[in-house]
Amino acid sequence: MVQFEAAVAGGIPIIKALREGLSANRIRSIAGIINGTSNFILSEMREKGSAFADVLKEAQALGYAEADPTFDIEGHDAGHKITIMSALAFGTPVNFQACYLEGISGLDSRDIKYAEELGYRIKLLGITRKTDKGIELRVHPTLLPESRLLANVNGVMNAVRVNADMVGETLYYGAGAGALPTASAVVADIIDIARLLGADTGNRVPHLAFQPSQVQAQTILPMDEIVSSYYLRVQAQDKPGVLGRIANLLADQNVSIEALIQKGVVNGDTAEIVILTHSTVEKHVKAAIAGIEGMDTVNGKVTMIRMESLND
Repeated sequence: MVQFEAAVAGGIPIIKALREGLSANRIRSIAGIINGTSNFILSEMREKGSAFADVLKEAQALGYAEADPTFDIEGHDAGHKITIMSALAFGTPVNFQACYLEGISGLDSRDIKYAEELGYRIKLLGITRKTDKGIELRVHPTLLPESRLLANVNGVMNAVRVNADMVGETLYYGAGAGALPTASAVVADIIDIARLLGADTGNRVPHLAFQPSQVQAQTILPMDEIVSSYYLRVQAQDKPGVLGRIANLLADQNVSIEALIQKGVVNGDTAEIVILTHSTVEKHVKAAIAGIEGMDTVNGKVTMIRMESLND
């Protein structure tokens, strides 16, 4: 008998919620802040305007980050957790290799500042969603509207939002790590095991919420096929026609602009342009970015961050 409540979100009983409390529901999607180290870093970057490297050192000094923080800041820890929750929600085998991972080490404090000016906050989210084409399974920095509860989860705290057909949206918030929260989850598992030892095996709650015969491999949607809105930051020469050319390259790929703001000259004759798009297929945005980066008036790489409205 295997129990693993402490494996996901520490003291938050999200495994029991998915496996038992929501068993009458069809889960539509799960989105969660499920790594306290990354959430602490992003919270401090937003509140203090500090650079990523400086906040990482602070997190290490406070014991929130390991000497080698790769597992946390590059999304591996969150990837393991969202993969487990996806299996519980949709009856699929646990397949961590199928999860898309993108960490926070490449984030610039300017993007956090610009996002806030536009009414958004950046969080590292684990997301899984069932669509007609397959299951989304991904971890990456995400712009969330600041009015969303998830956007206001700060420090080392965790939170998981579940959307299901009967109960709608539910939110689970609490300490995602630490000695006592973890101990609470482990002892709860031990108590469950003790209670179930005398139960007939056919009447026990399945470990992965579904009976083994019901667990089936399903298509994991490639990232190029997901539909999202996007935040783009472009460094371009402050010359006539540059904005129009960028807009045309986006239009050529059927990418519609929701907002476009020029942030002013940041270095010599280079200006920063921030663009928010309407929902579109990711491969179209990437094709437009390739064209923009090929312009002789654009400097360096275009920053792309996915957005989530959480309206599903």
